[in-house]
Amino acid sequence: MNSAHALGRFVSWLRSFPSFLWQAEADIKGVECGQGIVFVGRPMISVAPNSRIILSEGVRIVSALRSNPLGCPQPSVLRTLAPGAELRLGARVGLSAAVLCAGKEITIGDDTILGSGAMIIDNDFHVLEPDGTWRNEYSEGARPIRIGRSVFIGARAIVLKGVEIGDYAIIGAGAVVTRNIPANAIFAGNPAREVGTRSGHAHAPEKAA
Repeated sequence: MNSAHALGRFVSWLRSFPSFLWQAEADIKGVECGQGIVFVGRPMISVAPNSRIILSEGVRIVSALRSNPLGCPQPSVLRTLAPGAELRLGARVGLSAAVLCAGKEITIGDDTILGSGAMIIDNDFHVLEPDGTWRNEYSEGARPIRIGRSVFIGARAIVLKGVEIGDYAIIGAGAVVTRNIPANAIFAGNPAREVGTRSGHAHAPEKAA
């Protein structure tokens, strides 16, 4: 191992070292954290009163500038915006500089990963009033987003309210997703459209009750 490589590994370790501090901050804010969660850099987290953010075991949240091959243009953002909202990340979900804002519900399945700068947003943030002014509103028009397991969402992709994405789907970089996507499908573009199918994966069998 040359000196530059060794230095790079040391710097990478330094970025991960304060992970326990950021988890402690998440705990204080009321985030429900499973085992083995890793924070690389400090995320932006806020939990609205009477709402929930749930991070399952092994979740990895990357925010540090140099911690992703594409860079992290901002910290990862996890927010619930209204009472009753829920943001749930399944086991081993990974995200880098991603934005997840829930006015109602965002659920992401196990082993799904979000590329640098991806955005998952279940509401419109503002409502136009009769007098032409805009009012902040996070839950009135919100619609749940549900993303399956082992989904790949590319860098800078945007998933908008009301969308369901099936297991093993792939969303291309920069795609804007406004409608449901079936399992194993590959979607890309703005608006996102089907460009292929991912083979070799089937739905996991349902567990008996």
